[in-house]
Amino acid sequence: MEQVGDMKFIDFEDALDRDLGKVGTPKRDAFESSVDEAVYSYKLGEAIRKARLEQNLTQEELGERIGVKKAQISKLERGYSITISTMSRVFKALGFSTASLDLGGSLGKVAL
Repeated sequence: MEQVGDMKFIDFEDALDRDLGKVGTPKRDAFESSVDEAVYSYKLGEAIRKARLEQNLTQEELGERIGVKKAQISKLERGYSITISTMSRVFKALGFSTASLDLGGSLGKVAL
């Protein structure tokens, strides 16, 4: 902790420890897991967006290919509402003949 004038500054890890508990406690582990999920979803959405743009497709055109509205593609690209079945349809619509999703740990990979 660092003090500047009347203000005290603590680093992020100390704040997490104080507010959520140490790593390994249920509340902290749940938080860490939710952060990991959000990061993975964001990265997946970015990959979908990049592939769509490389093929010069609009969100509306990709949506038509998989049977959803533009708004759903926008959500996917921002990392929201991503399901395995939707990912599979998106990858096929983008022309990926094979793709796999690494679920990590003991779960391994899923072919899409």
